[in-house]
Amino acid sequence: MKRILIISYYWPPTGGSGVQRWVKFAKYLPQEGWQPVIYTPENPERLAVDESLLADVPECAEVIKTRISEPYDLYRKFVGGASKAEGGVNPVNAGKKSFKQKLALLVRGNCFIPDPRVSWVKPSVRFLVDYLKEHPVDAVVTTGPPQSVHLIGRGLKRATGIRWIADFRDPWTRMFSYKHLGLLPFADRKHHELEQSVLDEADCIIAVTPRVQEDFARATSTPVRLITNGFDQDDFDAEPKREPGRFTIVHTGLFAADGNPLKLWDALARKCTSDRQFRSALQIKLIGKTDKEIVEAIRSRGLGANLQDLGYLPHAETVSAQKGADILMLPLRQEPEYAKVYPGKLFEYLAARRPVLGIGQEDGACAAVLAQTGAGVMYDWDKLEPVQSFIDAQWERFKIGDNCPIHSDISKYERKVLTQKLVELL
Repeated sequence: MKRILIISYYWPPTGGSGVQRWVKFAKYLPQEGWQPVIYTPENPERLAVDESLLADVPECAEVIKTRISEPYDLYRKFVGGASKAEGGVNPVNAGKKSFKQKLALLVRGNCFIPDPRVSWVKPSVRFLVDYLKEHPVDAVVTTGPPQSVHLIGRGLKRATGIRWIADFRDPWTRMFSYKHLGLLPFADRKHHELEQSVLDEADCIIAVTPRVQEDFARATSTPVRLITNGFDQDDFDAEPKREPGRFTIVHTGLFAADGNPLKLWDALARKCTSDRQFRSALQIKLIGKTDKEIVEAIRSRGLGANLQDLGYLPHAETVSAQKGADILMLPLRQEPEYAKVYPGKLFEYLAARRPVLGIGQEDGACAAVLAQTGAGVMYDWDKLEPVQSFIDAQWERFKIGDNCPIHSDISKYERKVLTQKLVELL
């Protein structure tokens, strides 16, 4: 086998969307003649744990780890002692912040460039340069965020000349959260310089959406390839989890306050007021990390009795819930830059083959995929009546027992197919 070194901050038993892309690549790479070698922190911050994802790591994979020093525990103590579970989905947003939060964000943005994991870069380069002398590989992939991981790849490229691919699961300075970092001019300049050096020095860049690919292609002469996120068909052989008599609306993954779909909650509350049967059948399932503002908005509309805030579940249970949903919620963040993004859950929603109700940019990348596949609709945040009509239509389907799956060709988003694209690139 050829060997590929994958440098990723996220790796099982860490759970969540950030880990799944490269775990699934690693699962299928051996079938294409590549042995995955994973370099990851020994002691990362884990906001979620999912031991079940370890089953996707192939036996031939080699996993090497070193320790990392991180300031996040100090940050939490400084801003008020919130635990990992109590912290917000993403503190770098446009929401209201206390003085301590603003100060901590100012320090984070201007003293830790490009991010608080930057202290792992130099020790990792030193360690891996020595490691590669005894255990050579054929290519290196870095996957970010955190974007500091790409600086490890850059260091290896400079030291050894090895082929290096930089995989951007999210953009860097073009990411919606970047503008909320409170950067001073010198820090903003440094971010752009580091990003440009990664784009120019890598042998290839991978983007996960067409619009981000276009942005990167305009910024560098380095080849920029598109390999989206996707779904693993093996996961979707699971039986759907349905509760008889319950009309279930499901959201999975991170649910951030800056994507709170208030008109959806209004539509559900109005429907509950006018239809007693709907009120008794309605079940709102939130699976994953959810900001407290979301839960408060649901309860304030009298829907607390209909709410199940389940937190993070093992991936297999999450998939069963997706397949058993009457409506899958896909709320996007209210940030202009998010129009270019595919949330990771989008592709699992497609694989679940249940109706998707998106709330977000009607002309965005996500809306285009829903339209192309016929999997659902996307309405702007201020649209109440179209959302109400969609709910009404799905409720009528539910009452007559119509659970027919949505059939469309989504094979290009299968993880096995995407891994073949990666191998062609390698």
